[in-house]
Amino acid sequence: MHTRTLALVGATGGAGTTRTAVELAALGARDGRDAAVVDAAFTTQGLSEYVSGRIDADITALVTDETGASLSAAAYPIDAESSDGDPDLPGRVDLLPARAPFERAARAKTAEAARKLERRIDEAATAYDAVVVDAAPVGSNEAVAAVTAADRVEAVTPATAHGRDALQRLRGRVADVGGSVDGTIAVARAGGSDAESDIGENADTRLPPVDPAVESAPEAATGTGEYVAALAETYERAFDAALGIEFEEPGLVERIRS
Repeated sequence: MHTRTLALVGATGGAGTTRTAVELAALGARDGRDAAVVDAAFTTQGLSEYVSGRIDADITALVTDETGASLSAAAYPIDAESSDGDPDLPGRVDLLPARAPFERAARAKTAEAARKLERRIDEAATAYDAVVVDAAPVGSNEAVAAVTAADRVEAVTPATAHGRDALQRLRGRVADVGGSVDGTIAVARAGGSDAESDIGENADTRLPPVDPAVESAPEAATGTGEYVAALAETYERAFDAALGIEFEEPGLVERIRS
């Protein structure tokens, strides 16, 4: 089955799941695809930080108060500029963030709202070429919805001993709700210790350190270095799709794969 929806599930808080989701979507748009990131982490609402300007309707509204609204009501284009400052992506990236007061966020976390979120994810799959769902560790209804609705599930872990241990717990949680972890992404920390240098080598992809600041994203819109090459390997594996993007050094993606 062709993968159109990918759930990225953080094995721990702060694993880098949201940033990775945004970068993968930008990479797809750079290759001419229309991509979306759907927020399924209603507690942290981190995806909203990548939206410039005001957020009116959000994804929690679409599964509670505005269930009849179109998906586009909560979609916000990401700012992605070329090196000369002009928009330069052949495709587009829309973010569907959670940005809600406590009362609505609480209602969006019910089992009924989770079923509506599943339908919204399915709806996004008909409107976009690639959909990345940003999910917290599987301990909430919305995270279960993400795992249940997506074609593929990948775990995102920090490249640390804590992340390695958390991955095993996450596998168990996903299995408990009838799913499976289809791939793993280990995210290295900038300034990580020597003891961490080999952690994450057994993951399907190990992302090198990158500037963690929100304003530095999306690096994948124009970058050609090792970080973006590793993202490209992740995208191609997760979506079973080839990207026509050139990198700084011939064979860089192949070396990362090996």
